[in-house]
Amino acid sequence: MGVRHLSSSELESGLDHLRASPRVTGTVEMIVRRPASGEREVLEEGLLDVAIGLEGDNWHTRGSRHTADGAADPEMQINIMNARAAALVAQSRERWSLAGDQLYVDLDLSEAHLPAGTRLSVGEAVLEITPVPHTGCKKFVERFGLDAMKFVNGPVGKQLRLRGVNAKVVRSGRVRRGDSVAKISSPQ
Repeated sequence: MGVRHLSSSELESGLDHLRASPRVTGTVEMIVRRPASGEREVLEEGLLDVAIGLEGDNWHTRGSRHTADGAADPEMQINIMNARAAALVAQSRERWSLAGDQLYVDLDLSEAHLPAGTRLSVGEAVLEITPVPHTGCKKFVERFGLDAMKFVNGPVGKQLRLRGVNAKVVRSGRVRRGDSVAKISSPQ
């Protein structure tokens, strides 16, 4: 039996909870490694590395259609999604990883709070939010429904960055589930 996708009104009823995400210090709720296309491994801890992203993740070897030479795009090294948004669209924690992000955090990821260039401490690592938008795709629609895609990519969803943000590692370090995630600097 398949999972029932939420309607637009059911998704919108969760906006107050999403808007209440912590702004100062949040928590790493889930770490997911993607060793190969379509595969997910939920980790208790991982190494975020300046050169390869999340150790064991296929970001570095998969490459990107967004670069001229097909190499991995450093502006899309780490994908971060608000854990509250993942919980809403996925409906169960076991389905969060289907969104395809590596980090799920309980933190306000909105454009107003974390503009491109903002740095975050994530466990022992430091990440920088990049300007590349993170949007849903065909797989997101298949897994969570068309209404979910419209919800995260609609005007409010984009403002709150409900689909998430792209980031790059600027200081390598370990990250564990339960570690704090906090804004440490804003762009000048």
